[in-house]
Amino acid sequence: MPFAGTWNIGANSIVGYRVNEVLIGQSTTAVGRSEKVWGSLRITGTTVDEGEFTVDMATVKSDQSERNAQFDGPIMDVSQYPTASLRLTSPIDVGSVPALGRIATYSATGELFMHGVTKSVTFRVSVERTTSNLDVLADIPISFSKWNIANPSVGGFVTTANNGTLEALPYLTKGAGNPVSTQGVSSSGSVGTPVTVPPTTVPPLKIK
Repeated sequence: MPFAGTWNIGANSIVGYRVNEVLIGQSTTAVGRSEKVWGSLRITGTTVDEGEFTVDMATVKSDQSERNAQFDGPIMDVSQYPTASLRLTSPIDVGSVPALGRIATYSATGELFMHGVTKSVTFRVSVERTTSNLDVLADIPISFSKWNIANPSVGGFVTTANNGTLEALPYLTKGAGNPVSTQGVSSSGSVGTPVTVPPTTVPPLKIK
């Protein structure tokens, strides 16, 4: 399959968050995920010269209904800010076409729009080229205050760090890709396989 051209975010792509917290005295990792993500990137020669991805924030769910209600309401206010997006602002020169099955790592710079605020972010991306896809992994550190996000701590019940990680594992395809979606789901809905367990046992997203 040609490397250059337009690649769209396809089925089973995942985005979400990962935040350390202390829940009733136990250190845990709060993880929320969604598969309602769409967008594309364009490769000219061996340069990624354009890319933008958007997620339906109402579909980001953890395994706790109380956490979901806080996320949808006072934390992210998804009714007012229904989507978040990341747009590349600098080209990425991959140097040469990655060999099939090889994982390569690059630096990327973009603008992250979230909670009504746009900030520049620089992060590492890992890419694996398969026979049909480009599998991409990005972990972006987030300080809540920079995006005017209230600290999610709840009294003495849950104490949450003032920062977290935005996780993204898009599977890029030359096919049609995921449709645009702003439907969302209720706070009791479930998307992906989020978990809350001791942090040493929470596996990060990774290219398989």
